[in-house]
Amino acid sequence: MGENHFTSVPVALYGVVMLMSGCAYFILSRMLISHHGRDSALAVALGKDFKGIALLILYMIATLLSFINPRIALGIYIFVALMWFIPDRRIERVIAE
Repeated sequence: MGENHFTSVPVALYGVVMLMSGCAYFILSRMLISHHGRDSALAVALGKDFKGIALLILYMIATLLSFINPRIALGIYIFVALMWFIPDRRIERVIAE
């Protein structure tokens, strides 16, 4: 992206890559829950997985916005990255119980 001065197409392609990574995470978590059962510790810990769903929605919005204003899309990408720096204690909490 840097060599292209953050034009819309490279920013959109970055968003597509991140969206596909988010889809892989979401599919993996759903497959693990279906394998271990709805009453498993993982299923209880993830619950409705608001963070995972929000990630997908934000990446879709940012990818579409990259054609209008790439800077806003980059801001959303940074926001999502910062969301993952905040520790997610759901699994730790369920295991400790």
